[in-house]
Amino acid sequence: MSESTDVLVIGAGPVGLTIANLLGQHGVNVLVVDRNDELIDYPRAVGIDDEALRTMQTLGLVDQVLPHTIPDQKIYMINGARTILSEVNPTTREFGWPRRNGFVQPLVDRVLLEGLDRFPSVDVRFGTEVVDVEEETDAAVAALADGTSVRASYVVAAEGGASATRKRLGISFDGETRPSDGIVIDVANDPIGTPHAVFGGDPARSYATIALPHGIRRWEFTLQEHEDAALVDDDAFVFELLAPHVPDPARLDIIRRRVYRHHARVAGRFRDGRVFLAGDAAHVMPVVGGQGWNSGIRDAFNLGWKLAAVVTGVADDALLDTYEQERRGHVTQMVAVSLGMAKEMTDHDPVAAAERDRIAANRTPEEREAQRRQAFKPQPKFDAGVVVHRASPTYKSLPDRDATCNAGSIFPQPWMADASGREVRLDDATGQGWRVLMWNNDPSVFVTERTREVLGKLDARLVQIVPRAQLTWARERAGADVIVVGDRGGEESLQAWFDAHPVGAVVLRPDHVIAAECLAQELEDVLIEVMAAASVSLDMP
Repeated sequence: MSESTDVLVIGAGPVGLTIANLLGQHGVNVLVVDRNDELIDYPRAVGIDDEALRTMQTLGLVDQVLPHTIPDQKIYMINGARTILSEVNPTTREFGWPRRNGFVQPLVDRVLLEGLDRFPSVDVRFGTEVVDVEEETDAAVAALADGTSVRASYVVAAEGGASATRKRLGISFDGETRPSDGIVIDVANDPIGTPHAVFGGDPARSYATIALPHGIRRWEFTLQEHEDAALVDDDAFVFELLAPHVPDPARLDIIRRRVYRHHARVAGRFRDGRVFLAGDAAHVMPVVGGQGWNSGIRDAFNLGWKLAAVVTGVADDALLDTYEQERRGHVTQMVAVSLGMAKEMTDHDPVAAAERDRIAANRTPEEREAQRRQAFKPQPKFDAGVVVHRASPTYKSLPDRDATCNAGSIFPQPWMADASGREVRLDDATGQGWRVLMWNNDPSVFVTERTREVLGKLDARLVQIVPRAQLTWARERAGADVIVVGDRGGEESLQAWFDAHPVGAVVLRPDHVIAAECLAQELEDVLIEVMAAASVSLDMP
C-alpha cells in the first residue's frame, strides 16, 4: 500500500517540525514521520537565540515559546580558581528579540508540534520508521518498516546526527569526535536559584551550570577518558560530581541524567537529488557554543520557504540548490567556533589552561567588550544564492562612507508604527514573506505592472517606510496595495539604517535575508535580477 504527499519529513524534532510549520502556512501537503512513539521529552539544547525567536515569530508561535525562556541570559566563563575569564551578555535587539535566551527544549518542541494542528495539510505520525528511500524520475519513494511506502516530491531527512538516511545515501560526515564524553544532569527545584549560566574551564574537570526556566537547573561535566559512561547511573559518582556545587547532592530532585558525545562534523553534501539533510543530520557541533539547535532552525527556515515556492509552482527546482550553497559556509563557521570554545573550556592540560588564563587576563577593554557583545558569533552572510550583489553608484552630492553591500545578511527588526498607529515589530507591521521596502517612497511607483503581477504571485508586500510623523499623510496617498509603516527614529531605527547605507530600497526574502539593495530608481531592474536568482520566471502565468 502506498500514499503520496508533497514533502516527507523524516524526524519530528525541532528542525522537522519547523519545516512542517513553514510548509503548512503555504498549504503544502506534508507528512512528518518519527520512529519514536512520542516527542522526545528530555532537554538537549538549552539556548535559543534572536534569529530563532524571529523564526518562531514568523511561524506565529513566539507568544507560546516565550514562557519557556529566560531572556538575556548572561554567561560567565571562569577558570579552576573561579576567576572570570570572560562574560557573554549581549543586550541589543537587532532582530527584535533578546540575543541570548535560556530555554527548555522539550516544551518549545511541543509548541512546534501543537502548532501543526492549525494546518489540515500536515500529518504527523510517531512510531513510523523509514527503512529506505529510492528516487524515481518524478518523486522519491520511502519504504516504511510496516511494509507500506510514501511517494513524495521531496524528502527532508532531519532525524538527528545518526541519520540513517545520510548513511544510506553514502554521504560523508566529516570532522572529529572528542575523546571524552560528557554527563548531563537536570534537576527540578533549582538548589542555586541564580539566573545566569557558568562554564567552568577547570583542568581537573570542566563543567557547566545553567539556570533554565521553570525552576530547572542543568549541570554538565566532562568525563575523564578512563571513566565509563555507566557511571551516570552510579549515585555515589554523581553526588561526588555535584558536591562542590550544592550543599547536599543527596537532596537534589534529579529529573534525568544522560551521557553525550562531543562531535564536530559537517555532511559532505546537504542535497542528494530529491532528498535534503537538515539539522543534526547535516551537521553537529559541541554544546558549548549553544548553536546546535539554532543552526538547525536556520536550516529549516532557509529550506522551508524554498520548498514551499517550488512545490506550489512559484519557482523552479533550481532554487533548492541554493540551500546548501547558502547554509554550508555559515554552519561550517559555527561548528569551528563551537569546537574552539569547547577545546578552550574543556582542555585538561594544566599548561594549556594556564596559557588560556594568561591571554584572558591580558585582554584589552575593547576585547572584553567584544566578548560581552558575542562578537565571536558569525552572522549569516551569503555571497551566492538568492542574492544580488551590485556595485554602489558614486554620489557626487553625498559624503564618502562605507558602501559595503548588505545583500545576503539579515535585515534588522526594530519597533514600528503599523497602519493603525500601533507599535509593533517590523515583521508584524509589514506581514511575512517577500517584501520590497523603500524609505520615504511609494514602491509601486518604481515597478512596472508586469513585475507587480509577479510579486503578487509571490504574495510579496510593497512597503513604504516613513517617519512616524508622516504616517497618516502617507497612508492617504499610497498605492492601494502598499503597506505604510511609521519609523520611530533613534539609533536602532530604520532611518538610522538607511542613513548608514547608501541605498533607498531593500528586497527581503521570506527568511528576512536581504536579497538585494539599491537606489529607488534601480528597483525595477534589481527585482528582475532577484527573481532570476530565485528561479522565478517573469513570464509565469
